[in-house]
Amino acid sequence: MISNIDLGINFAYVVSAVMFIFGLKMLSSPATARRGNLVSAAGMLLAVVVCLLNVGLDYKWIMIGMAAGTVIGLIAAYRVEMTSMPEMVALFNGFGGIASLLLAWSEYHQHPALSVFIAGVTFLTAFIGGITFSGSMVAFGKLAEMISSRAVTFRGQHIVNGLILLATLVFGVIFSMNPAANYPVFLLVVVVSLLFGITSVIPIGGADMPVVISLLNSYSGIAACAAGFVVHNNILIVAGALVGASGIILTNIMCKAMNRSLVNVLFSGFGSNAQAAGDGPQGEIRPATAEDVYYILEAADSVAFVPGYGLAVAQAQHVVRELGDILEKNGTEVSYAIHPVAGRMPGHMNVLLAEANVSYDQLVEMDDINPQMDSIDVCVVIGANDVVNPAALDDESSPVYGMPIIETFRAKTVIVLKRSMNPGFAGIQNALFFNDNTRMYFGDAKASIQALVAEFKDSV
Repeated sequence: MISNIDLGINFAYVVSAVMFIFGLKMLSSPATARRGNLVSAAGMLLAVVVCLLNVGLDYKWIMIGMAAGTVIGLIAAYRVEMTSMPEMVALFNGFGGIASLLLAWSEYHQHPALSVFIAGVTFLTAFIGGITFSGSMVAFGKLAEMISSRAVTFRGQHIVNGLILLATLVFGVIFSMNPAANYPVFLLVVVVSLLFGITSVIPIGGADMPVVISLLNSYSGIAACAAGFVVHNNILIVAGALVGASGIILTNIMCKAMNRSLVNVLFSGFGSNAQAAGDGPQGEIRPATAEDVYYILEAADSVAFVPGYGLAVAQAQHVVRELGDILEKNGTEVSYAIHPVAGRMPGHMNVLLAEANVSYDQLVEMDDINPQMDSIDVCVVIGANDVVNPAALDDESSPVYGMPIIETFRAKTVIVLKRSMNPGFAGIQNALFFNDNTRMYFGDAKASIQALVAEFKDSV
């Protein structure tokens, strides 16, 4: 018979689940994203409090852990730069994976005589959690440029990964049949999962990192969902399933934005055969000064800013908004064209511009801005490279061929802000820079835009 306490706990879990769902719904729009994050966080707080009150525990170590985690989290959140946000997301994914692995390991260590079903779920939790952790650490290293962002491949790599996966499945069956007598097999699964996470992410190039981060986020959710079965916690199952499903959906959206399948992203080794950073020029560039760009913008009726990772590096989002405000006061129609995979993580540019209080109504997605491109007077490309590369449309030999881009080359004039002619994260040169209607405005993005703002103010 179900007690009143159990009913209260289950009711609280239902409330938490509803808050998670509504929070996720709110995250789908920039206008409600912050509120959605708070709603989801409140739901998680409710779930954690109810879970801890439900079991008799020594709270000393739990409180110490919570205090330590809170301090570390606050310091990291306040100190992290916007340029490092993708790395932090990768770390969060990894920590979620290792938490699930350790939870399953702890439960199995205390109660090794598991049923076949729970043993199988314990195996999956450890395996997926291990992949998520080590894979996320590799993604972190690539994003932080601690290791090469290029795809690292070797002959027979797919065969090696296939054999690792097959061996792990065999280990999982052996472990599940008699978990109490197969502790060494479980430890072997943990080691192999960590190895597989490395070998599966290393061959993925830097240009595919937004997809990888999204996929690893999904993995962390699936691992948490499986861990919920291990410890018999319904809200953990629900929360993990929501994260896993939303991560898969977002991964699919990202793949469509690149016109590539998930299999192609994971196994093609994109970027391993990309042209080197020093490949020769494809024509003559046309540099411009701040004064040149000022006159071009001052005469424009419509301007579209196209942000990329360089905007985040320069921390130029606030001065870009200031320039946009000045242009609007000058009678210019201003918009911000957002490519789904611009930056280093899903929604990177949206977060960056939201921080600068750019109006949500001015953010225009790639599919909506491209039909308007012929009528736009000036496109200002700020630190974007691969997502505006015309080679994706007309050069079948290019690694980015087939990827949908923001078709800035169709605008009447294109202003490209870059530090140098070095290629983007995909490691290939951009034909846009050599077009007749393109002007290269070299320098730090923030300083360059500040110079334009000064030009406008001086002209008043």
